[in-house]
Amino acid sequence: MHKAIPYIVLICGLLMAADAWALRCGNRIVQEGMTDVEVIELCGEPHSERQLGFILRPYIVRRPAGINGIRSTRRSYGGFHQELAVTEMLFNFGPRKLMRRMRFEGGRLTYIETAGYGHRDK
Repeated sequence: MHKAIPYIVLICGLLMAADAWALRCGNRIVQEGMTDVEVIELCGEPHSERQLGFILRPYIVRRPAGINGIRSTRRSYGGFHQELAVTEMLFNFGPRKLMRRMRFEGGRLTYIETAGYGHRDK
């Protein structure tokens, strides 16, 4: 029994860490990888939005299902990159809740951070 305790603690820690980059809007969870349209549908219009510029990311080539139905992903050779627009949105959920700053690259959510307590809109 005592040998199982470290594994139980590890599993609980991993489950709690999975939600570290997630946010709850109403009864739905917003997490990395979602599109900006999906986030706005769940959380409403952002308090502010600004364009931060562009970023280059390696282009990922996805091949159809391979052996045993396993989908393989590999980086393309030849230095192909895609240019992605970087946008930051600030969501204000009111004076008793924390604001959230979300970063989108190419329309996909890549980062969520806390930005202090919100305020009432005038």
